[in-house]
Formats: sequence, structure tokens, C-alpha cells
Amino acid sequence: MQRPTMKSTKFALAATLIGSMIALAPPAQAAGKTLYLFNWQAYIGKGLIKKFEAHCGCTVVQTYYDSNAALAAKLKAGGDAQFDVVVPSSYFIPQLVHEGLIAPLNKKLIPNFHNIAAKFQNPSYDPHDQYSMPYQWGTTGIGYLKTKVATLPESWAVLFDPKLNPSYPFALMGGSGRDTIGAACAYLGYGFTCNTKSEWIKAAKLIEQTEKRKNFTGFVDGDPAMGQIKKGVIAIGMTFNGAVAECYDDKSCLNAAYLVPKQGSEIWVDTMAIPKHAPNPKLAYDFINFILSAKAGAELSNYNLYGSPNAASGPMLSKELKTPLIKPTKAQLAGLHFLPPLAGTKLQTFNAIWTAVRQH
Repeated sequence: MQRPTMKSTKFALAATLIGSMIALAPPAQAAGKTLYLFNWQAYIGKGLIKKFEAHCGCTVVQTYYDSNAALAAKLKAGGDAQFDVVVPSSYFIPQLVHEGLIAPLNKKLIPNFHNIAAKFQNPSYDPHDQYSMPYQWGTTGIGYLKTKVATLPESWAVLFDPKLNPSYPFALMGGSGRDTIGAACAYLGYGFTCNTKSEWIKAAKLIEQTEKRKNFTGFVDGDPAMGQIKKGVIAIGMTFNGAVAECYDDKSCLNAAYLVPKQGSEIWVDTMAIPKHAPNPKLAYDFINFILSAKAGAELSNYNLYGSPNAASGPMLSKELKTPLIKPTKAQLAGLHFLPPLAGTKLQTFNAIWTAVRQH
């Protein structure tokens, strides 16, 4: 699931170039203590990196990826011995575990584990917190332009029912397909966490029918979709709550709104994990524990404008993070779910169905 932020186009381009150059240099060439962090672009502030470097007496070198699939491909190509900490999305943890790409964690080396809010401990995607620690969390929903679509029902029907939107341009989420298949399943009454081949096939057929509509513009990932909404390229699209919060913060999309469909949607967590053959596991544990401290956790979320899984950070969070956009209501939380784990043959089946949809 793609989570690069939109903080600065120039920063993102520079980060990509720097990340590419960094990736060419193997860890053995670095002098002194170095933590190698493989992360989404612009997902941690420079100030927080500097604080960790002062804390550990080390240097942090970041390299960037733009999808969980790219992360896995890099780890399989030897990156599991090149990076110390990676930041995979929650639904991707079972796959990385199944493929032997990340190491089990020793929670005794993460004393700040006790700061994690109860609802983010022992999650379904990683029972007993064996392989990952939460980094940031958010929701997947629908962003739209209020200037074009004054009111919308809190339903996935705004994407899949042509009677509700016969003319306004709209997009579905691309990427792994988990969110889009889930949304179609929820609309059809199977629930966002549909988990059988027959349900996936029915959802895929609905998506293929949706692709044929004249006002369907294509598959766009969450943050880019919000960028298209800001520019008026599309009027409705699947996006993340933090992407909306960010453009509210910089006042670039005050004419946009966000809703969470009542049929159910995704609550996701981006996590911290240690690759199987990390060159500096001690530094990796130090970094994870640092991020889970109250102050660092608050600074991370105040920078990203995504929810903090850190209960101890609560009093230090900005007011923007305490609104229903970032902190869903109890009624909304009841309909939010982690995507069910997929690995092995079942993952292959899902991927085959999604690939057929994209090639339709």
C-alpha cells in the first residue's frame, strides 16, 4: 500500500535520486555506526532523524521505495542483509514472514512496547507482535470535491453505482488491489474483509464493469488520487485520511472532503520490522524503541499527520490529529478492519484475479 506523502514534490524527487545513489553503496563501505532505514518517501522528518542520530551516536542512511511489492523484491534480492529497519504495511507482514524475509522480534529489547495502545497490540496480521511494531496508522476511504459533488452517501456505491454518479470523473485505487477488491466486496454485501475466491471473482467482475463507464479515469493510488482531486482532474477517488489532512493543513484542498463508507473499510498500520539478516540489529532495536517513545511518537505523527499507535504520545499530538478525520468515531471504528492475511497459494490466487482485472 502506497503511503508517500505530498509534502514537497522537489523533496520527493531529490529523495529518489539520493536513495538510488545510496542503494549502490553496500553497508560495508560506511564508516562508524550506521543504521540503514528502508522507508516510504518523506515518512519521517529530518529533525527526528537528527535526534535519533544524537541519541545513538550513529548515522542514519535512508533508501526509499514506493510500494510493498518493491520492498519485497529488494529484500529478496539481498536487501535483507543490507537494511536494518523496513516499514511494511500491516497486510504485507504475513507475506514477508511466509517468505522468511523478516526476523522475529525480542520484545525485551523494546521496553517502550508498553506505550503502544491496546488496540494495536496483538493484531490479527501479526499475532503476539512477533515480527512488527506499529509506526503510523490510518484509514482508507473516499475523497471528493465538494464543489462538484455537494453531498454523498457514506457508501461505496458512490464508486460502483452508476446511478449515483453518472458523469463526474472518478478513480479506483491501484496498487496491490486489496483495498479495491475489498471495497467492491463491501458494496456487494460480502464485507470489506472478503476472503474467498468466489467473493473475489464477483468483486472483480463488478470492477471490470466499472472500468467500462465513461467517467472512470483509471486506477490511481491513494496520495496521487488526492492530488488529482485537488486539481479537479477527478471528483471522487479512493484515498487515505492522512492525505486529506495534509492538504487541509497546507490549505490546498479546502474544497475537498472525506468519508468512510458504512459498509466497512480498512484500518491500516505501517509497521517497523527487522530484515532477516540485518547488518546492525542492535541499532535496529534502538531505532524501533526510540520511535515508540512518547516524544518521538508524537513528533512523527505531527509531521506526517497520520494517527499515532502510541498511547503515551496522546497529550503531545497536534489538534489536527484529534479530529474525526484522523481519529475516527466509535461508530466508524466499528466498521474498520485490518485486511486479512494472505500468503502462499491464497495470495497467488488473489494476485491472479487482480492481474486479470488490471489487464481487462
